[in-house]
Amino acid sequence: MHRVSVLFSLVAVATLVVVINPVTGYRPWLKANSSDLMFGGSKKYEGSSEFVKMRYHMGPVLTANITVHPIWYGRWQNSQKKIIREFINSISAVDSMHPSVAGWWKTVQLYTDQTGANISRTVLLGEEKNDRFYSHGKSLTRLSIQSVIKSAVTARTKPLPINPKSGLYLLLTSDDVYVQDFCGQVCGFHYFTFPSIVGYTLPYAWVGNSAKLCPGICAYPFAVPTYMPGLKPLKSPNGDVGVDGMISVIGHEVAELATNPLVNAWYAGQDPVAPVEIADLCEGIYGTGGGGSYTGQLLNDRGGATYNMNGIRRRYLVQWVWNHIVSYCTGPNALDQ
Repeated sequence: MHRVSVLFSLVAVATLVVVINPVTGYRPWLKANSSDLMFGGSKKYEGSSEFVKMRYHMGPVLTANITVHPIWYGRWQNSQKKIIREFINSISAVDSMHPSVAGWWKTVQLYTDQTGANISRTVLLGEEKNDRFYSHGKSLTRLSIQSVIKSAVTARTKPLPINPKSGLYLLLTSDDVYVQDFCGQVCGFHYFTFPSIVGYTLPYAWVGNSAKLCPGICAYPFAVPTYMPGLKPLKSPNGDVGVDGMISVIGHEVAELATNPLVNAWYAGQDPVAPVEIADLCEGIYGTGGGGSYTGQLLNDRGGATYNMNGIRRRYLVQWVWNHIVSYCTGPNALDQ
């Protein structure tokens, strides 16, 4: 959690100071404390805490069918796009082999609005937009991210549809694009667009491909940081370290966008400027016994790749999310359920 003050001018009005506080500064688990492993046998160690009070603050949540609109910024290979598209499609694929991405989404569905309506079970892959010529450059600020989204929804040809109530706009930057605070503080974040910039209030998320810039930070555990000598990276399930690392960040952001799209719905803590959301509480926890510096029990395929969930045709490693009913992190691959 952090703050960034950005100056921008409104035409014919005045110069205002806008504080952009994306509500998720996501980074995977990166601690190296072997003493934490002693908790590996505790079935309720998965982030459980009687002191965490996840509360509903009466804001809207996404109870209608959710449509995710990817914006592919920079150069993307078709094989990379397929991995991400299938993950999004897998959220609603109830026939996937257990443990499944759809099973993971069931925890998100437990959250409701003030009428008691649950988060939608249906997450659809919507229309997409390519920005392969880096229309806003290869170095983006938090504010210019919103300008990229504006370009996508106002394009002369095939603009993305405007869907403020159930649309999620997912800006994905290629491995040669730097975004403000990327690698040092965040691997992804979510917020909502300003009408003064985009013309609409739209929930959005940004996630970057860290393959060239910082795979040891944002693609962990498929790459390891240099300050952790001797630790071997795990084999990624889809053969692309950068994109496989993005998957868990995308899951993190989509789960929080569904439960807290305008930063006034589900979160813990007293500060709406820096809320602790349902995925923040479970960073680094991927299986039973996870917590501290232990990812928890994971699965391996015949080729030695590590995963914890099945999609439609692929496998993924996705962090768990907070279950406010039982007050700990849960996932479909739990061994104690």
